[in-house]
This record gives sequence, C-alpha cells and structure tokens, in this order.
Amino acid sequence: MHRRAVLHGITLAAGLSLLSALPAAAQTVEEIKGKGKLTVGMLVDFPPFGITNAENKPDGYDADVAKLMAKAMGLPLEIVPVTGPNRIPYLLTGKVDLLIASLGITPERAKQVAFSAPYAAIEIGVLAPEKTAIKAAADLAGKRVGVVRASTQDQAVTNAAPKEARIMRFDDDASAVQALLSGQVDSIGVSNVVAKEIKAMAPSANYEMKFVFRQQPNAVALRQGQDALMAWVNDFIGTIKKNGELNAIHKKWLGTELPEIKAP
Repeated sequence: MHRRAVLHGITLAAGLSLLSALPAAAQTVEEIKGKGKLTVGMLVDFPPFGITNAENKPDGYDADVAKLMAKAMGLPLEIVPVTGPNRIPYLLTGKVDLLIASLGITPERAKQVAFSAPYAAIEIGVLAPEKTAIKAAADLAGKRVGVVRASTQDQAVTNAAPKEARIMRFDDDASAVQALLSGQVDSIGVSNVVAKEIKAMAPSANYEMKFVFRQQPNAVALRQGQDALMAWVNDFIGTIKKNGELNAIHKKWLGTELPEIKAP
C-alpha cells in the first residue's frame, strides 16, 4: 500500500508539472491584449485558404480574416502554422489563442472545441460553361458529368442525378478538369476551391457553378468555456459580413460573392 501511495504521488506530481509547463491560455479579449499579440493557428498548405506566399509568409483567405481580427483587437498578429492533425491539440494546450484553420464544423470536433458562426464554406456543386442549360440536378439528364471516382463529388452526383445522366468517372481532379476543358464532358462535380482554379485556367469559357449539392461550413475554433471571447468573435464575424470585408476576401480568393452560409 505504501509503495502504491508513493507511485501515485510521483504520478500526480509529474502531471502537475506537465500542466504548469503549458502556456497560459488567454480566455478573454482583455487577456489576449494583456500578452500583447493575437496568436492564430492556421494551415499553410490548403490553398486558397492557407498558403505561403513569395515572401515565405502565411497568406490566403484565412490569413486575411486573421489580419482583420487582429486589427479589430488593435494588436499585432502572429500566425502559427499548424497541420490538420495538430491544430486542435495546439489550441487545447494554449499554443494559440484560437484557430482560423479551415476547420469544418462537425459533431465530433464540437466535442473538443467551440465553434463560432461560420466565416467560409467548402461547397460541392456542378460546374459548366455559362451557356450550358443546367440549373438543378434534374437538368443533368442527357448530360455528360465528370467526377473523380469515389470522391465526395462522385457520391453527391450519383445520389442526385437522374438515371438519364451520363456520369463519367476519372482517377483524379486533373483528369476530370482536362475532360471539361477539352469538351469530353459537359460539366463536372467539383468543389468551389477547384472551380476557382478552373476559371483561372480558362477565363474565356465563362465557367460557373450551376448549383450546389452541399456546404461544409468553416468556423473559428476556441477552447470550450470561452464564452466572452466567443461573443466577441461572433460579433466580429457579423461585422465583417455586414460591412463587405468578408465578401471582398471571398471574391479575392475564391472568385465569387460570399454565399449564404448556414451553420449545421
């Protein structure tokens, strides 16, 4: 029993030591101001939301939102590059104040972090030339629709398209895009991220997203229980939506007006 008590004491002491070694986590805007800067975790390998520019600095949609947030707080901004797997751990251990890291709102993640109102969304829809008469899934009847095999787009088109649609499956995005550009297909199922790249490759074709199957809203992530900070963040997002600044960012990086984004 004595040996167990000693071991328990050692384990408890080690745990307390580990906790004390973690950075102090700011809980409010005033506490963030107290440390002199806003620290934001962001992906830098997910264009156009997160990239590294020619000056080797973080850039993209998320970076522009983070810059506006720091400006609203009256603070300098420090962007901390994160990865998909480590972004939530970075937040939970206080290495960053919050995440603006293309984090989609899901029930599983909501068990770990608190989500703000959405500020962006990945959309899955059908892209085709402006002159192509498609307004809804029913209009795909008789049309050749390209998709990447076993992708989210494949699932969405297969579930929604009428049986008269000719679904043509390709092994990767590059092949599907080339099929559209060459006229091998009339349209393709695609995300708004890839759609923006296609429009840039062939501006004269006047490609447009005909309709959207689904949205994956992205939100700012905070630690749970940061109610005051969450209220400030939501107010900030509402403000940049109303004054047009978020729409300008969306047009800059995705080439379209900011759509109506519904929280799941």
